[in-house]
Amino acid sequence: MFHARSPAALLLAWIAAAVLAVPAWAQHANHQVDFSDTQKWSRVFDNPLRDEWQKPVQVIRALRLKPTSRVADIGSGTGYFAIRIARMVPQGRVFGVDTEPAMVKFLAERGKREGLANLTSIEGAPEDPKLPGAVDVMLMVDVYHHIGDRVGYLRAVRRYLEPRGRLAIIDHVDTPGSVLKDERTAPRRIKAELKRAGYELAAEHSFLPEQYFLIFKPAAR
Repeated sequence: MFHARSPAALLLAWIAAAVLAVPAWAQHANHQVDFSDTQKWSRVFDNPLRDEWQKPVQVIRALRLKPTSRVADIGSGTGYFAIRIARMVPQGRVFGVDTEPAMVKFLAERGKREGLANLTSIEGAPEDPKLPGAVDVMLMVDVYHHIGDRVGYLRAVRRYLEPRGRLAIIDHVDTPGSVLKDERTAPRRIKAELKRAGYELAAEHSFLPEQYFLIFKPAAR
C-alpha cells in the first residue's frame, strides 16, 4: 500500500494528475485520454521511480521468455516494457502496439536510437492490434480499462496467440483512497471476462505491491 510520502505514492499522484489534467473532450466512455504529448507521458511512464513498484525485471522473468520469443506489448506507450523485453529476446521479436500515432512514432525512434533492431512499433486499431503474425506472449500493462468491448477484443486477438501462447494482464488494485478508483477493474471481473472470451487462468503472481498480475492461456476447445 502506498504511504503518504513514499516515492511510489508521489509517482502515482503524478500519473493521476496527468490523466485528470487531460481536457474533458478527450475522456470518453471507454476511458480514452489524450496521449499525443509523448514528451509529457515519457516523463510519467519512464520515471525511474516507477521501477520501485512496477518491478520490471521480476515481471519479465515471470513471463518465462526465451531468447527467440515473439512478444506483443499492447498499449506500449513510450516503451517502458517493450524496450526492456527487446533486450531480453535478442533472437526474438517485440511488437510495441499503440493506437496513438505519436506514441508509435516515439517508440520507433526510441528503438532505433537504442539499437534494438528486433523491436517494431505498430499502430493498432481499437479492435485489432494488427500484428504481422502470431506471438508467444501478449502483454497488457494498465491497458485493460481502456478497451471498450473487452470480451469481443480478447476473442479477436486470440488468433495472434500461438497455440501455447499466453496473455499477461497487469493492472492496479483498488486501494483505499485510490486517486484513479474509477479506472480499476477487479481481478475477478477480468477472470470472468477472459473466460467468456475463451481463455483460462494459467498463473497468478502476487509480488507486485500495487498491481495484480494474471496470466491466461487459450482454453481447450
